[in-house]
Amino acid sequence: MMKKFAAMLLTGVMAISLAACGGSTGASSDSAPAAEEPAADAAAEAPAADAAAEAPAAEGAEDTEFIVGFDAEYPPYGYLDEATGDYTGFDLQLAEELCKRRGWTLVKQPINWDNKDAELDSGTIDCIWNGMTYSTPERINAYTWSKPYVNNSIVIAVVADSDIQTPADLAGKVVIAQSNSSAEDALKSDELAELAGTFAELQRNPSYDTCFMDLKAGVVDAVAVDIGVARYQMRNNPDTFRILDEPISTEQYAIAFKLGNEALRDQVQETYDEMLADGTVMKIAQNYADDNLPDMLITE
Repeated sequence: MMKKFAAMLLTGVMAISLAACGGSTGASSDSAPAAEEPAADAAAEAPAADAAAEAPAAEGAEDTEFIVGFDAEYPPYGYLDEATGDYTGFDLQLAEELCKRRGWTLVKQPINWDNKDAELDSGTIDCIWNGMTYSTPERINAYTWSKPYVNNSIVIAVVADSDIQTPADLAGKVVIAQSNSSAEDALKSDELAELAGTFAELQRNPSYDTCFMDLKAGVVDAVAVDIGVARYQMRNNPDTFRILDEPISTEQYAIAFKLGNEALRDQVQETYDEMLADGTVMKIAQNYADDNLPDMLITE
């Protein structure tokens, strides 16, 4: 939970007003809203927050921590840098810069993707910022969202010498996806029901690292995965994996806040928009050019 004081001088009298930031693993997870700016649409469609959800905004504890929940095995968006022993990634670098500008202290909180909703609802984290996809109506209405900031595709990764060339070749094959991810959600959607129905089996695992280890070992035939994660795995395992040319789904990433916490969402969005306008977001994305992140950015 994160709160911050701001002083405003009105007609010569000093009044203190309080602004609050507060507020659920694996990786991201499914039909993008039609509107260009889903944050506004989602907020409009979402039910009003109850008093309990809004209560933290009225508390007066002086605490400037901004706790970001993320999957620590979801590169290039969030992962452990073994060289430095610190968590890093595109999303975490964005959060670091945002906190620097707002005078907040960033707390990087690794979470189990399966427990992300409980983490957010309990206030253990302030937001989920880690390749989080809004896709199904259920997901859209379950959180308060920022504007989208990255275009994403769900792709199929196979071993380099696999005879699988197109999604149609997955018939009779064992496919794996991260549990509760956008890839799993996509494969369970009506749009991909026919394709998924041809699989011998659709497995799920909380960790994409494990999914790719299973693929390399021949335990599964293919991994359904976000394209950024697939490219990272290819870059770090040369000549081991490849991606099918045809994606199976497209979507967008946004930052997810506890339903009803528009106050924190608005503060984060304001500063992110400044970072986007002055070129800082693109500069950070260039650190991940090998994963094609600059081309995936939403710049409007």
